[in-house]
Amino acid sequence: MYQENYEDEFVGNIDVVADTYANVNEIEEGDLEDEELLLQQAQAGVQSIPEQVRRFLGHFHRNVKNSTVNDLSYNYENQFVRLSDKYYAKTPWPEPQFVAALVGDDGLFLTLYRELYYRHIYSRLHPSLETRFRSFENYCDLFNYILNSDGPIELELPNQWLWDIVDEFIYQFQSYCTHRSRVSKRTPEEIELLKDNSQVWNTYSVLNVLYSLIQKSNINQQLLVSREGGDVIEAAGEFGTRPLYKMLGYFSIIGLVRVHCMLGDYTLALQTLENIDLGNSRGLFTRVTACHVTIYYYVGFAYMMMGRYADAMQAFVHILTFVTRTKHYHQRSHQYDTVNKKAEQMYALLAISVSLSPSRVDELIQTQVREKYGDQLHKLQRSGGGDEAISVLTELYRYACPKFIMPNPPNYDELEAAVEAMEPQDYQLKCFLREARLQLVVPTLRSFLKLYNTMGLEQLSTFLDIDAAELRNQLMVYKQRCRQVRCTSGADLLNGEITPTTDLDFALQDNLIIIAESRVGRRYADWFIRNANKMQDLVNNLENRQKAAIAGTGKANGGKTPATTTAAA
Repeated sequence: MYQENYEDEFVGNIDVVADTYANVNEIEEGDLEDEELLLQQAQAGVQSIPEQVRRFLGHFHRNVKNSTVNDLSYNYENQFVRLSDKYYAKTPWPEPQFVAALVGDDGLFLTLYRELYYRHIYSRLHPSLETRFRSFENYCDLFNYILNSDGPIELELPNQWLWDIVDEFIYQFQSYCTHRSRVSKRTPEEIELLKDNSQVWNTYSVLNVLYSLIQKSNINQQLLVSREGGDVIEAAGEFGTRPLYKMLGYFSIIGLVRVHCMLGDYTLALQTLENIDLGNSRGLFTRVTACHVTIYYYVGFAYMMMGRYADAMQAFVHILTFVTRTKHYHQRSHQYDTVNKKAEQMYALLAISVSLSPSRVDELIQTQVREKYGDQLHKLQRSGGGDEAISVLTELYRYACPKFIMPNPPNYDELEAAVEAMEPQDYQLKCFLREARLQLVVPTLRSFLKLYNTMGLEQLSTFLDIDAAELRNQLMVYKQRCRQVRCTSGADLLNGEITPTTDLDFALQDNLIIIAESRVGRRYADWFIRNANKMQDLVNNLENRQKAAIAGTGKANGGKTPATTTAAA
């Protein structure tokens, strides 16, 4: 485990590192002054690193070199975050060329360190265009080293770090695409740089990396053979048996789902998961909480955009229940904020899905949705599909949807046309609202139909203040919209059976509406357990307040316990 003090502290050769980064092969007399200046800068850079950080980097380097995964995991998930908060909350970590002096100019470790270095800049600072270019080059170096070696490389990293590498790679790609598309905010110098570096963060390059990792690891073959009960080791091959390649390939599948959703191809996103069984509670995606949450977020969002609201609700409810039950176990994790943000977005998406296709969901999750978005749900129900409903849906959608991207860079030679081009966010919103407008009739009609067993068409048209012929059309739309394709297997996300998705059905006989509602008996055990837990939390809170009040009174009396308390004791 990581210790603050070490018996052996690595002292690097600054002279060698300065020579390496200066790219000097033969030093002439005229260059001696420049070389001496570089050496002084390197020495000053190393000396500027706090002693605690230097010890951490030395220990971190040894763990990477020796592939001690447990210590690596602790250093990565705890110590790096703690030192970032303490020393580098608003500044970058030390420059890689200075760190090189501490780790013997180890190329592999420096590549991994630069991945953390640039990620820290993205998360806490504002990356410049040059920083974006260098980060992309570093990812290229890392993936080329992993993919183009003659045999499997001797490297083991924690699953959390492997997931973060893939996740951050896609995030920086999305961030760059957004950055380059906002041409009105770019200076002429930045426009020229973007034009000259069109291959940087290219969509084809990003997809090529993800598909290459999947192919190198044979992960799809492994998952298929595992599901059929075959020999996984034989299917894995030389590279796929190594945890590094296997997990990078697996996480790349989930990364592809995210990329396809950002590009607006929801069918391909779900098709990418054809070999991953979401119904398997021991699937590899459950090993990293952020990965677990991410896969359900994008699956649920893809279903929602395809109009399969019942499947979307099922995905959201499943993962939100998991997050609610495990929330206390991840409070100290560096992924806690990310998971919480995704959960809040999914509550908004669930509110959208429930409003467009009303049906029963888990009572605990439904209570959370009502607490967070009760006003919006009420507006959607009372507006009858008017402008107010569209405004609410737009607000929720913009908050909860992924960051969409344009796969190609804008035409920098025609900046006016590039500025006026529709944002991908607006285009996807337009597609969603086109489908949602047809669905908004469902909650309004349902709220009236729930009140009766039989009802005249003319009577309902009077309540809704619309023509009887138009009401008949809306009822037909309601009938059709309440029948959706529902997934029947966790491994086959695209296919399913057409089934009713509502607990309220009706038949139209001439001008008479005959209504039938299926009622589910209340599960009293769950209700009592949940309220008993609430009562226990309330009692604990009151006891803590009482203890705090007694302690405060004791301090006011000079440390003496009040007589009433002593007598009671």
